Amino acid sequence: MAPTYTMAGGKGPNSYSQHSTYQKALLEVAKEKISEAISTKLEINSASNRFNIADFGCSTGPNTFLAVQNIIDAVGQRYRKETQINPDDNIEFQVLFNDHSNNDFNTLFQTLPPTKRYFVAGVPGSFFGRVLPRDSLHVGHCSYSLHWLSQVPKGIADRSSPAWNRDIHCTGFSEEVAEAYLDQFKIDMGSFLKARGEELVSGGLLFLLGSCVPDGVKMSETMKGMLLDHLGNCLNDVAKEGLINQEELNSFNFPIYPAHVAEFKSVIEDNGCFTIEAFEKISHANEEFPLDPEFLATSNRVTFGGVIESRFGKEAMERTNELYEKKCPEILPELAKAKSGMQFFIMLRRN
Repeated sequence: MAPTYTMAGGKGPNSYSQHSTYQKALLEVAKEKISEAISTKLEINSASNRFNIADFGCSTGPNTFLAVQNIIDAVGQRYRKETQINPDDNIEFQVLFNDHSNNDFNTLFQTLPPTKRYFVAGVPGSFFGRVLPRDSLHVGHCSYSLHWLSQVPKGIADRSSPAWNRDIHCTGFSEEVAEAYLDQFKIDMGSFLKARGEELVSGGLLFLLGSCVPDGVKMSETMKGMLLDHLGNCLNDVAKEGLINQEELNSFNFPIYPAHVAEFKSVIEDNGCFTIEAFEKISHANEEFPLDPEFLATSNRVTFGGVIESRFGKEAMERTNELYEKKCPEILPELAKAKSGMQFFIMLRRN
């Protein structure tokens, strides 16, 4: 069974819930677009009093609460406009929070907004498969999750393979490595869309937000790619200190692939279940990480610390993070000249 990767749980100083303002900024900017889309594209069935919403890759909060509330507010406005009836009295909203089974659902439910006006359920399981009944979902949402693959691509950790990767991620500079990662992305994204196509009602909407790479740009030319390269260098330093086995590190890769724009569009079109209503670049105040070593080290720990600890142990993870912050000033000039990545807003309508 392939390992699953989740963000740092709990509510402590090194938790995802305390360090997810970057992701939150995109949700805040996307609110108006989601509201407009629901106002003009979503079909409201006034004969039914139940409305189901799901957030795929919900993590531990609080961003997932903001995402679903944005959707609920927009649906309520649309319902009130169409029926002249108060939605609070006539619609039962049910929100389904989905993530891997090892996600910290305890923190998620302990921090639910006390003023919420919806029913909730946790739905553990990989979103690369169907996790909800067929034709049961009205609006789906997925934010900053689709760059994670279900597994490291085949051949990437095999020294005898042309796709053997000497780095810890797909930098974009090896054609064989990039092709292997793209093949895995096509499989996973295709599975994700197939599952959502089965779960969503006809005319239902699926909102996808996150990061991708502009066509013609390599991952390691972007700030996020450079930071992953920096993490790889720190892991190698820790291996030289004897806290990590070098051979084991040589076979270590993150199952991450921020796809290029054309690759994303191609997979959606090939799936055939959805009409692309919007595929836009979206900008927010935190579009690029601040050039602050402490912030970058904390963000790295929250995102990748659990993966490193599970593979190499807590001591190795702590030492890696220490070196990451200590050596960060050395790469700041390079980060300042990085090519821009892209934050995307995608709206799909179920055919």
